[in-house]
Amino acid sequence: MFATLSDRLTSTFKNLRTKGRLSEADIDATVREIRRALLDADVAVSVVREFTGTVRERALSAEVSGALNPAQQVVKIVNEELVAILGGESRGLNLAKNPPTVIMLAGLQGAGKTTLAGKLALNLREQGHTPLLVAADLQRPNAVTQLKVVGERAGVPVYAPDPGNQGAEGQSGVSTGDPVTVARAGVETARSRQHDVVIIDTAGRLGVDADLMQQAADIRDATNPDEILFVIDAMIGQDAVATAQAFAEGVSFTGVVLSKLDGDARGGAALSVARVTGQPILFASTGEKLTDFEVFHPDRMASRILDMGDVLTLIEQAEKAFDADQAQDMADKLASGKDFTLADFLVQMQQMRNMGSMKKMLGMLPGMGQMREALDNFDEREVDRVEAIVRSMTPGERENPKIINGSRRARIAKGSGVTTTDVNQLLERFAGAQKMMKQMSRGGGMPGMPGMGNLPGMGGKKQRGRQAPAKKNKKGRSGNPAKRVAEQQGLTAGPSTPTGSAFGMGGAAKDEAPLELPPGLEKFLGR
Repeated sequence: MFATLSDRLTSTFKNLRTKGRLSEADIDATVREIRRALLDADVAVSVVREFTGTVRERALSAEVSGALNPAQQVVKIVNEELVAILGGESRGLNLAKNPPTVIMLAGLQGAGKTTLAGKLALNLREQGHTPLLVAADLQRPNAVTQLKVVGERAGVPVYAPDPGNQGAEGQSGVSTGDPVTVARAGVETARSRQHDVVIIDTAGRLGVDADLMQQAADIRDATNPDEILFVIDAMIGQDAVATAQAFAEGVSFTGVVLSKLDGDARGGAALSVARVTGQPILFASTGEKLTDFEVFHPDRMASRILDMGDVLTLIEQAEKAFDADQAQDMADKLASGKDFTLADFLVQMQQMRNMGSMKKMLGMLPGMGQMREALDNFDEREVDRVEAIVRSMTPGERENPKIINGSRRARIAKGSGVTTTDVNQLLERFAGAQKMMKQMSRGGGMPGMPGMGNLPGMGGKKQRGRQAPAKKNKKGRSGNPAKRVAEQQGLTAGPSTPTGSAFGMGGAAKDEAPLELPPGLEKFLGR
């Protein structure tokens, strides 16, 4: 969604980092580029004007002029102001003290309210709640039927006493019942059946329709919802501001949900709605699956826009997808010195797939904006091909890939629908991964780092252009007479490397300052 904006801002800051000190002209040029990038992304003009004014004022202040790295300080300012525009701190749902909690969805037709109702219901069910969906959209053709299908996929019951408009898709249709009565009865049904959350799906508007806006206000008055969520299509651009203001005046919503955030539009709506309406963005819909739904964190979204990645969201998704017992079994196996096998590799791949799109996961890593072309060309089916190759092997071949000879490779290739070259490449990559796992299980750390062994293909032989180490005699002393005298006098370190650090630097000092971590990361490290 924010690819173009992210690329423009990253390019601007790259030019800024080449300067040691920043003049007023440098800051003005940077602010000008930021303004252009935001306007091109379809951010509301009033928001752009306020944002760039604040950034310029702070960039010219003492906090930048006195900083050791002025360019990084400007990036920090832009990041903080982006977080402020996106709503500041993230907020969860306001749950009622006396259940059920009533959540009403409102928005334009086609914004994705019905699908989002199912996503929100599934998300709440996974948290231990017992939601009930109420089909109060009796206007759009087959909207009730769609909600029933979505509810069945989410494993959530649907209250739909009125079938609604049964006309063909695309026809205007006329409501066949009273949505206010349905909504009121739905809340009472949830109370009697002891559902703790009610999600009311209301009719969408083709525009700012006064009659339908009044209908939404009547549903609000009849059900007294704890949350009114305004669902807005993140791809509609500047019109998002006028629509949001109209709904704020007509229905007075309490939070915003962004749908279709996985689209290729410029994304200005997301940067405008929270600041214009004063209401926070609570959730974001990031795909077509019911699981493509996440809590909206302004600080994490700002990091994504500035190509700083979103590691915390990646960790949270991994926690949901990976089985803790399987992960512990794998750790115990590696610690005991056993080899990492293709059977283990297959299990890891299946858990990776449970996390969702590989392209999305890679996009959450810091600096991936510089590899956007490669990321866009990444073929999700490659994972399927690799899994097919491994599944075409016998259990014995997965446990011991060394027995796979030429005829076996040909059989595996034929069984998985790939070429023998593809099988060879997979086995070569797996051999490298197996060496790395073995190195880590021995306590050597990640290969390729100083004092941590070597990557496959890097060890053993001297590399051209690298100076050979000084020769030592049999007693372990240097062959250089001057160095030998210095060693005897204790002026230089002896031949042995101090223990306590993989880098040969000795143990860490007790008064060493603690490592600064991103906010929220401590809980994943057990701190």
